[in-house]
Formats: sequence, C-alpha cells, structure tokens
Amino acid sequence: MNELTINLKTKSDMPLYEQIYRHIKTEIQSGRIACREKLPSTRALSKHLEVSRSTVELAYEQLLSEGYIESEPCKGFFAAQLEGLYQFAELNMVSKAGEKTEKKKYRYDFSPRGIDLSSFPYNVWRKLSKEILVDDRTDLFCLGNSQGEERLRNAIRNYLYQARGVNCQPEQIIVGAGNDYLLMLLGMVMGEQRKVAFENPTYKQAYRLFRNLSCEVMTIDMDKYGMEVSKLCESNADTAYVMPSHQYPLGIVMPIKRRMELLRWAGESEERYIIEDDYDSEFRFDTRPLPSLQGMAGADGPVVYLSTCSRSLAPSIRIAYMVLPEHLLPAWRKKYRLYSGTVSRFEQQTLARFITEGYFTRHLARERVAYKARRDALAAALNTAFAPGELTLAGLHTGLNLLAKLKDPPPDAALRCAAEGEGVQLSLLSDYDLTGEAPSAAGTLVLGYGSLKDEACASVGETLKKVCMAAREASVTV
Repeated sequence: MNELTINLKTKSDMPLYEQIYRHIKTEIQSGRIACREKLPSTRALSKHLEVSRSTVELAYEQLLSEGYIESEPCKGFFAAQLEGLYQFAELNMVSKAGEKTEKKKYRYDFSPRGIDLSSFPYNVWRKLSKEILVDDRTDLFCLGNSQGEERLRNAIRNYLYQARGVNCQPEQIIVGAGNDYLLMLLGMVMGEQRKVAFENPTYKQAYRLFRNLSCEVMTIDMDKYGMEVSKLCESNADTAYVMPSHQYPLGIVMPIKRRMELLRWAGESEERYIIEDDYDSEFRFDTRPLPSLQGMAGADGPVVYLSTCSRSLAPSIRIAYMVLPEHLLPAWRKKYRLYSGTVSRFEQQTLARFITEGYFTRHLARERVAYKARRDALAAALNTAFAPGELTLAGLHTGLNLLAKLKDPPPDAALRCAAEGEGVQLSLLSDYDLTGEAPSAAGTLVLGYGSLKDEACASVGETLKKVCMAAREASVTV
C-alpha cells in the first residue's frame, strides 16, 4: 500500500492522530485493509496527509498497542490477523433524539428522605473549611485513622452524651460513609449466620443489606408501642433492628416500658444484640426525646448505636457514625484496623469544628423551628381540604414525615397513578411492608415534608384531595 487517503477534519475536536488511528482501525476491522497488507511508512503517510510525522507515529503506536498492526524491523508496518482478537464496541456518546436523561421534577415532593437544602449553613461551612486549610495542612490529604478523626470522634462523643444520653468513649465510635456502609461492617464484625429481626414495616435498605450478608432475616409484628417483644421472644432471632426514637415509616416513639422489655430480652443471652438506628432524633418538636437505648444499656451493653448527618445537614455529607459495645472493639480492630477510612479527613475536621464551636446546635434549633412550622401548615391544609373523619393524621410529633390514613381508600396502585398524573411524588405505607400481607398498610400516605416548599403548603391539601378523587374514579372505572 503506497497511499492511504483519510479525510482529516482540522476543525474537529478530535485530535488528528486519533482520526488517523480510527480510520485505519475501521479499515482493518472491515477487511478493506487485508491481513498482512503493508501500511505506508510514517514518513510517507505524514507527507501524503500533510501532517507532522509525530502525529502519524502516535496513531501507529496506538494501533500497535491494541494489536491491529504489527511492526517488522527493516520492513515496516503490516495489518495484523484479527481472528480471535476481542473487539470492544465503541460507546455512543450522543443521546438518542428525544431521550430524557434529567431527573423528573415534581410539583410537590413528599419524599420521606428529603430535607430542606436551602437551610444548609453555607457561609459557616465555607468559613470553617477555609480556616482549616489556612496553614497549608498537607496532612489532611494523607490517609487517616480508619476509625475516624480523633477530633471528630471526641466531638461526636460529647454531643451524643448531651443530646441523646449515649454513654461511650471516643474509641468506641466508628465513622463511615453512610449508615449502609457501617451496617455492612457491623454485620461482618458480629459474625455470619446472625438471625436479624426487623419491625414491619421498616427501612427496607437495612433489611436487604443483612439479607445480602447471608443473615437469616425475619419480621416481627408491631403494636402502637413498637416491636412486640413477646413475639420477638418466640422467634429464634439473636439481633433486633429497631428505631425507637422515631420508627420509620410509622413514626412510633417507643415508650420507656417497651424499651426496658427489649433490653431485658437482649440481656438474657450474651449472643443477643440490639441495633438502634437513631437516624433523625434531632427533630422532636413538642417534647424532649427519650434517652437512647444505648444510654440505658451502658457502654458495654448489648446495644449498637447508629446515626447520620444526612438528615441534619445534607445527604452529600456522607458522614455517619456507629457506637460499638466495648466487648466488640477487639473484633473490629482485628478485622478492620488495616483498612482505610471512607470519609475525607478534611470533611471530618470541618464537621468536628462545626460541632465543637456550637454551630451544629444552633443549626438544629433553627431547623426545628422551620420544620415545625411546615408540619403545622401541612396538617392544617390537609384538615381543611378533607372532610372530618375522611383523613386521620399520625406521627406528627417527631421526624420529618407524617402519616395520612384515608377512610375507605382507593387501591394503592390507583393512588400512585393519580399522584404521578398530578405531579406529586408520593410514598405509601405499603411500599415499606416487608411481607406484602399487611392490609392495614393500604390507603396510608407517607408524607415527607423536609423538602416541601413552604409556599406549597397552602395548596397541597387540595392537590392531594384531587389525587384521591381521581384514584377513586379510576378504580371504579376499571
């Protein structure tokens, strides 16, 4: 082959060497350049295409590295034999016409996990971040303690003791990138073949996680006080996963008597544990929260305490923490002391200062006021839009979601469809039912108001009323 005609596009964003490489590669793949056919020399091809020789050399080097051409000393370059050579399909980086890639936007967002990001203390966080880096802290960019920064663990320990009555030392605290990650670690620390009992309905992600860890998972019925300990005793479970401060999604606050019963169950065997997920206890509006189970059990009791900053600050700040009983620390150190931390040291140091300098407490105080006002406005709008007795509200006193149970409700499938039609992001209690056999879950809306706009509260009641009417009409028609 003396010549190789390539239509080079000098104004293209694609470099010239890549255009040459792609053209020759395509010609070889298609068979238009036959096996063992000689290619022009780099000097000849560069002269023919009027490009620099180095441009052609780059293209040939890429073809050589991928095995499309071969080089023979004193002879030149030849097309290689492609039989048996795996060929990668090139990605089509251009979206199909009309293809939607953006996340759907809703008029009303009732996501139970949503929070008000406009309340994030940007100025304070920015200020603290700058101050941390003012002295060229290169150490912050090195790997730190896999357990978490000591300064942050001290800050968390003091905060938990004051706010939640948690009794622990900094060395008992494990910092990690989200509750799911910490639960995975915990499952491996506690050992395989655990039998984990869950409230039903519950946080499904935790249920799936333990199931994927090859644990035996089971559900325990609930009454108005939380997990029924009598039924837990009848099971063969050795671990109970509970949310006593604000059960998700029911909103139940476990009273002190039930907490004592649960601790008594755990204390009957050295192999039993309680996992206390305290994901949003900061948001209790009318009374102070009850002491944590961990605080009642003590530093070496059978309770593993979990919490996160995702609700109180922002979901993207992937900082969660776990408090292990003292007797589990040797097992954790044995398995994970050589592991790297999963949270940036820089972000940990920022959060540590945010807590110790009082910003966190003030931030929570402002959020409680704002969320309480939003909850009241939402409840008022619902009570105005629906007739007396048509809708029953529950779970109002804590957390960032409430339940709205409909009287004589349409099927949940019809409610979902009608909500979608009205631009409403809606969760239903049946979405959290682990068994799929709980008829009491039907017709109950799980309304998260964390990310609901304040100005939307006035009209949201009428919109939900419209959703219910449309769902009833659709179910009758069907």
